[in-house]
Amino acid sequence: MLRLLFWIALIAAAVWFWRKFKAGPASVANTPSEQSAPPMVRCAHCGVHLPRDRALSLQQQWYCSQAHLEQGPGSRDR
Repeated sequence: MLRLLFWIALIAAAVWFWRKFKAGPASVANTPSEQSAPPMVRCAHCGVHLPRDRALSLQQQWYCSQAHLEQGPGSRDR
């Protein structure tokens, strides 16, 4: 009985290692990393978050559109 349990444990460990090393590098490459995510900024007028490369800036404040840039900062009660 002990010999049977030993072989079951050995086979289970071998299958686990095989699956881990077979899928290891591929699964890591498919997951997006935080390093590749663009930095986000908040619109000073409406508060929506958007990528910094799509935002407009004026006097160290970010805006989501030209209309909000022209209107200026919104109310702070949000």
